[in-house]
Amino acid sequence: MIQAADTRLRDEVRLLGALLGEVIRDEGSQDLYDRIETVRQASVAYHRDPSPAGAERLEALLGTLSLDQAIGLTHGFAVFSLLANVAEDRAGKRRARDQAEAGERLDTPKGLLKRLADEGMDQATVRDLLSSALISPVLTAHPSEVRRKSVIDRISAVGTLLDRCDQAGAGCTPDSLAQALRRQIVILWATRLTRASGLVVQDEINTVTDWLKRIFLHVAPGHLAEWRALLNTPDLPPFLRIGTWVGGDRDGNPNVDATVLSSAFRTQARAILGFYLEETNALGEELSLSASLTQVSPDLQVLADASADTSVQRADEPYRRALSQIYARLSATHQSLTDIPAPLPAPIQARAYEGPHAFRTDLAILHDSLIQTHGAVFADDRLSQLITAVDIFGFHMATLDLRQNADVHERVVADLLKVAGVCEDYLALDEDARLDLLSRELRDVRPLFSPYATYNDETLKERAILEAAARALAAFGPQAIRTHIVSKTDAASDMLEVYLLLKEVGLYDPSRPAACPIQAAPLFETIEDLRAARATLERVLAEPSARAVATARGVQEVMIGYSDSNKDGSYLTSGWELHEASRALLEVTEAAGVRLQLFHGRGGAVGRGGGSSFSAVLGQPPGTVAGRIRVTEQGEVIANKYGEPEVAQRNLDALTCGTLLASLGRRGQTGNPRFEATAARLSAASMAAYRALVYETPGFVDYFRAATPIAEIADLKIGSRPASRTPSTRIEDLRAIPWVFSWSQSRVMLPGWFGFGSAIQGEDPAELREMAATWAFFRTVVQNMEMVMAKADMGIARRYAALVPDADLAEHVYQAIRDEWDRTHAAVLSITGHDALLGGQPELDRLIRQRMPYVEPLNHVQIELIRRRRSGDDDPRVRDGILLAINGVAAGLRNSG
Repeated sequence: MIQAADTRLRDEVRLLGALLGEVIRDEGSQDLYDRIETVRQASVAYHRDPSPAGAERLEALLGTLSLDQAIGLTHGFAVFSLLANVAEDRAGKRRARDQAEAGERLDTPKGLLKRLADEGMDQATVRDLLSSALISPVLTAHPSEVRRKSVIDRISAVGTLLDRCDQAGAGCTPDSLAQALRRQIVILWATRLTRASGLVVQDEINTVTDWLKRIFLHVAPGHLAEWRALLNTPDLPPFLRIGTWVGGDRDGNPNVDATVLSSAFRTQARAILGFYLEETNALGEELSLSASLTQVSPDLQVLADASADTSVQRADEPYRRALSQIYARLSATHQSLTDIPAPLPAPIQARAYEGPHAFRTDLAILHDSLIQTHGAVFADDRLSQLITAVDIFGFHMATLDLRQNADVHERVVADLLKVAGVCEDYLALDEDARLDLLSRELRDVRPLFSPYATYNDETLKERAILEAAARALAAFGPQAIRTHIVSKTDAASDMLEVYLLLKEVGLYDPSRPAACPIQAAPLFETIEDLRAARATLERVLAEPSARAVATARGVQEVMIGYSDSNKDGSYLTSGWELHEASRALLEVTEAAGVRLQLFHGRGGAVGRGGGSSFSAVLGQPPGTVAGRIRVTEQGEVIANKYGEPEVAQRNLDALTCGTLLASLGRRGQTGNPRFEATAARLSAASMAAYRALVYETPGFVDYFRAATPIAEIADLKIGSRPASRTPSTRIEDLRAIPWVFSWSQSRVMLPGWFGFGSAIQGEDPAELREMAATWAFFRTVVQNMEMVMAKADMGIARRYAALVPDADLAEHVYQAIRDEWDRTHAAVLSITGHDALLGGQPELDRLIRQRMPYVEPLNHVQIELIRRRRSGDDDPRVRDGILLAINGVAAGLRNSG
């Protein structure tokens, strides 16, 4: 079966590659095609049989390119990588489908329920957990998606053509689709791969809303419906909630303001209400049942009689008359919530719905009447699917988080207190004094803000955003905004400052603190903050205001950051400190009598917490999941995991199944003290080795900025946020995304492995193998390192090091990286017992090996063009070529940000 799958994958890659070759000859030139083919063959030959002669030949071919030839070759290899991704994704779908049918997958609902049943877990226990569960992928605008939407749409069209051929049966083969595929490849070839201008926040809002409308709006209701059917629980509450940060995340993004926040809700509302209007209209066309030929429920008759639809043609059609009224009310709701008329206005007038519950109630009346009269034939139809969508999406579509840096809150509160005459210098107070002052203010109904006083612009901006949040909650209901995340939390006062600011806009009422609709959630990101998380949260929950909100909600949400903790202390240390902080936070919330709800701030690359969501959830400490988990989905991960319905369904299944298995499959399980002591020791050693290189090596910042395309990445225009939080060039102030992305482009992948080799020196190999075999946390760490190291290439990394002007610095730092690479490589093989990386994951190994010959030429061209640009060549084509190469390498590596 594996051999047949490999053959099919190779056949599809060859077909798409051959069609691309035809397009290059026709749309480019024969000379360009010949040059690309010569380089391709040389790169493939070198990777099959690495030798100095093969490397020299490849470098010679690439070193003699003119600028136009380099750009043309780069464009060709980048487009090929995009097409190869389509074939790989299809192979992954086929493999997942086959494994699911064979009952081999625990990340499918049926497979998971079978495993739990085998462990003695009855379905009632699963139902109980899901009835109070929260599983929430949160879409963010973090800038690691280099592909334009136009490019994503084209590769999606190629995949759709091939999928339709599969569905058509034996009469259709990929070859028979050649003309249709060629058309899409022509368009892709002629489409600019890089952005000509920077993104603004509204672009990001539109993109996320498009994902919500095109994918989640159709997949999420089916996901919930499947669990309801499997558990025979038609009224199972919607445990899946899609979240977003886009429009509410102000941390380091000065472009997000009150206008943007309001626009995010209007944009989402237009999408979801437009969908409801389309579905209601379609139901009106479908449900032509006549009162003379069928009976209806009394409630349905009342709804129909109350309709303003007086059409003679529909006089005996109660369902249609009821739906006319529903449509009219939806149309009025559209006008009310979006400030523009519905795309197809209703012919009759009606009042807007007070909220999604009223809309759902009307739909339920129709559904109940159909079921009572006609039975199960209407149990799972278009109407029931629409009701499920309303359960999940309401009128807001996705729950929007607010996020801001703690430093901003401190300054705003200080300004309010100073102008109000309460405290002249809040920032000068120690933590105890701050808490005492904030607690007093949170008991006082008197507002601090005066419309007649003068405040800093930052204060007015933050207040306006929270006022917009209050309006959104009033318009869309409590699911619209649930959480205000505080970045860089290092003290309990950071949480109380949020509640004080919410009080200023009427969202926190001192007389009813439990009624506050927004919970302040700390984000612990750095190693230092993670280690202090226990004490910080204990202090937070000791405060009556925060305790009241958590008690009323039943949970205290805490976000933990993978990216900054990695940049702070190494991949292994980040993972271990997150593990330990999670356990400590669980103990704190249990002592406070509330549940812990962890929000995992993961990225696409391993250095930012990337990897299998299923494995990551299973690797969490026992008790820390308990049916509730939120996780960020960022950048290219959104398209990779949710780019089409089947893939999206599989990833939602994996997240749900992982949550259930982690919550129910390990009840009573405790950690292994011996393993944990070893992990703590390894973490300390890894952090020491990592910080010795990154923070203690003289000139390392200069090396990083010269030996990676960090400066050029800023020209990619892949996000609305600046690359650094401040103008500083320090590593500490650089955002984690460009840090990881830069090391990926230079093929070092340093954030995903550095420090591990030094850490295990002197450790017992047998114990490490036992840890990997029996402990999900450690096994996931090793597997992720294997994957990222398989995509790294120290030979190419040395060529990037040659970009460093100081040759001695270049050699010193590169050799330190190379030595650690050799130690880590040997360490991973010692633990896995294999002769080569990914020896236990042959499918992944083959996929990576097949694509690397197409990535390496892009690295070579990128290096040469960077050298030209940094030497003063200001030809705009040099810049364009660099960006094309960055784009192509990212497409080839896939999870590089």
